[in-house]
Amino acid sequence: MRHAKPYRKLSRQRSHYTALMRNLAFSIFQHERIRTTLAKAKEVRPFIDQIITLGKGGTLHDRRRAFALLGNITGVDTGGKKLDIVGKVFNDLSKKLTSKGGYTRIIKLAPRPGDAAPMALLELVHAKLKPVKEKKPKDTAEPKQAAAS
Repeated sequence: MRHAKPYRKLSRQRSHYTALMRNLAFSIFQHERIRTTLAKAKEVRPFIDQIITLGKGGTLHDRRRAFALLGNITGVDTGGKKLDIVGKVFNDLSKKLTSKGGYTRIIKLAPRPGDAAPMALLELVHAKLKPVKEKKPKDTAEPKQAAAS
């Protein structure tokens, strides 16, 4: 039974769970918005908030603790430029996010078509919400008529 367990296991071993949290955090810091399942979004939220709080501290000890939590992950952005995610958190995001906590927002989405898993949009609070483009229904009532004249 799950009485008062501190975290969701997400049907993974501990090492796989840790890697999942690191990768989700890396993605949210890189793109500032990700689409994932609701359970994963709820689970990674405190992890992200902890790293941003370390970034707001800004000391060398906080930076080393952030490296310990995230690992020394580096990625490549769309332009081929190498990304330093911990540097981005400490230099950019900690300046933009001025509140004490609550750095992320979870927006529930429609279930995933394949297995009906509840989906969510996890994003940083300072990220601008982009309007959703509505698809126009196709007009099937009026068939095209050839010019008879």
